[in-house]
Amino acid sequence: MRKITESAVQAFRDSLFMDEKSRATVSKYIQAVRRLAVFLGGEELTKLRLLEYREHLQSKNKAQTVNGALSAISAFLDFCGWQECRIKLLKVQHQVFAQESRELSEAEYKRLLQTAKDRKNKRLYMLMLTLCGTGIRIGELEYITVEAVRRGRAEIRMKGKNRMVILQKELRKKLLKYVKEQGIEGGYIFRTRSGKPMDRSNICHDMKKLCAAANVEPGKVFPHNLRHLFARTFYAIEKNLAHLADVLGHSRIETTRIYVAVSAAIHERTLSRMRLVI
Repeated sequence: MRKITESAVQAFRDSLFMDEKSRATVSKYIQAVRRLAVFLGGEELTKLRLLEYREHLQSKNKAQTVNGALSAISAFLDFCGWQECRIKLLKVQHQVFAQESRELSEAEYKRLLQTAKDRKNKRLYMLMLTLCGTGIRIGELEYITVEAVRRGRAEIRMKGKNRMVILQKELRKKLLKYVKEQGIEGGYIFRTRSGKPMDRSNICHDMKKLCAAANVEPGKVFPHNLRHLFARTFYAIEKNLAHLADVLGHSRIETTRIYVAVSAAIHERTLSRMRLVI
């Protein structure tokens, strides 16, 4: 009988860690499997039931969200040796234009920084400055240590891959001043009171608190959008997608394309400047 048990879920979690998946990925995969278990309600997992679950997900979520859950479930099926139950992902058309309602502008970013500064939340100010100034993922923030800042570069080691992140001169000066003020002599710069790396949910929550005063839509304000802003700004200057993919740590250049997609409004302005419709 193919039933999802807690022991199987825990064994799957251990295998993900052994495969050097990030904590965020492990959490996402385990949540997806547990949600499927709730849907099954103790019944046997079959391909037919999984097809029904795909329809259930599709009725409530976007295609990308459904595919994310199905990818996690497929990994669990492979782990259990239940490949005969695997189903196909939904077909998703490549997104040509960025969603303007979700795109954080440089002006909005600067208003968020100023609001954090006005509220004397120096840690949040420096955290946003670091994320947007380096383009790192929120899960990579723990690699921004006092030692890395002194060297001028941080070595990111995640998912079995290493890459070097350069900390520009101005950012280094600000971070060194910050750690001196905070009395941080070594290790993580962005830490909790207990000395552990900050949790992404707390960071997101703190950023959302700035929205009203900064006059920025809350839907645009989350840590990963700072990475997108870095990518768009970098690409606008260098126009080298392959180099940007390396800087961001992307294995596939197709992923990087999503980061630099322009909005429909910007595309329309480009068409107007072409002056082909007269």
